[in-house]
Amino acid sequence: MDQNELKNRRQLGLWLALCSVLIFAMVILGGVTRLTGSGLSMVDWRPIMGVLPPISDTQWQSTFEMYQQSPEYLKKNMHFDLPEFKSIFWFEYGHRLLGRTIGIVFLLPFLFFLVRRQIKPELIPRFVLMFVLGGLQGVLGWYMVKSGLVNDPHVSQYRLTAHLAAALLIYVYILWHTFVFLFPPSNEAGRHSPALFNRGLAVLGLVIVTILSGGFVAGLKAGFAYNTFPLMDGHLIPQAYLMLQPAWLNIFENIAAVQFNHRVLAISTLIIVLAYWWWIRQAVLPARTRHLANLLAIFVLIQVGLGISTLLLHVPVALASMHQAGALIVLSLLVLLLQQLHTHRRVQS
Repeated sequence: MDQNELKNRRQLGLWLALCSVLIFAMVILGGVTRLTGSGLSMVDWRPIMGVLPPISDTQWQSTFEMYQQSPEYLKKNMHFDLPEFKSIFWFEYGHRLLGRTIGIVFLLPFLFFLVRRQIKPELIPRFVLMFVLGGLQGVLGWYMVKSGLVNDPHVSQYRLTAHLAAALLIYVYILWHTFVFLFPPSNEAGRHSPALFNRGLAVLGLVIVTILSGGFVAGLKAGFAYNTFPLMDGHLIPQAYLMLQPAWLNIFENIAAVQFNHRVLAISTLIIVLAYWWWIRQAVLPARTRHLANLLAIFVLIQVGLGISTLLLHVPVALASMHQAGALIVLSLLVLLLQQLHTHRRVQS
């Protein structure tokens, strides 16, 4: 690989890295918006004209009057005055503005690299897919918000988790390509069986399922119930676990079952990740890959600690946000680890 190609790959990688960081921030800000009850403060969706916030007193009053017609104000926040409305409006506005910013940060450099022919033709469809997925995510976000603007001022946990799932899909897809460009194959020795990579894919699936189960916890505000650990209301398995019929509804709509399932998935993830770390230790791998495995083990331990602390302290916003960030850090480290394992597997095949 010549110097020009290395330089080109680095530029593409840094651009995608910036996009990944912004998506990371977008997910965390979305969580803060949810935690502060700000997600339903903007009752309309104007993808183009909604870039500028209210500026004058008249504009603010008009925006507030629109909010006063919403179910959240009529049934929950009827005591809000204009300053209180502003305090929740800015979180949701920032979340939407960041989404638009990500679109621009992705599109403009993409067109620049395209014109300069720095993107190989076979890779163009992948970048187009990234942009399309981002646009669809904005539509899905509004579809989620609309569920809380009809009668009940609560966002559907199904739509919220779907929105989170789409964010994870985009994040992992872009992050993988980021690492491919920034960390090309090296000559450093390494040897492992394909089974190690395949096991890593299974671990990745478990991590994603655990994060998505957290989406149902957030959607039902299940973290504010059963604030003890490891028992729930004095029982290892809550008595209300199967209170809904048919039984499968409990997985998605029963606060006790949703929180219990998230606990079980989190502890299972901890055990499986540590087992995976042990398997990696037995393989002959480059130092960077081994260090990544060590970091993954450390952060999954931190993440479980953050989750338990968040629960016991009744979900303080700052700690809950750290817990959400921890989940993305674990996911990111695992994606990088898998990319490195995949690279060395390809080099040796």
